[in-house]
Amino acid sequence: MRRPPFFKEMKMNEEVKDKLIAEAKKAAENAYCPYSGYAVGAAVLTADGKIYSGCNIENASYSLTLCAERVALAKAASDGAKKISAICVYSAGGKMPYPCGACRQFLAEFSDDPDVLATDGKAVEEHKLSELLPHTFR
Repeated sequence: MRRPPFFKEMKMNEEVKDKLIAEAKKAAENAYCPYSGYAVGAAVLTADGKIYSGCNIENASYSLTLCAERVALAKAASDGAKKISAICVYSAGGKMPYPCGACRQFLAEFSDDPDVLATDGKAVEEHKLSELLPHTFR
């Protein structure tokens, strides 16, 4: 996808990364996860520099569960954001919280190749979406 010439994407630096991690961690505190006990928070950086956060919301009918990434992306999109630069996924649940396949495809809808941060509260891993989803459906 070619960007219009006026499109200027927000770039990540250490300050922005720290802010994304803090917002994702804060969002995880609101997770509704009575079935898995695995609280996840996500924070999305839009191309214009705004940050939107979300948490996972489980449901007894498991297929209706919402991942934190899609909640954050839906909040951004419903506020008018159509492009994102990065996302951070946080969970202190003991394992690195990578976006699931559905979330990876959802991310691809709103960006060419965003940065994806994953953190378990101790370590941080950074990837490009294309590494996690090499053959995006277009």
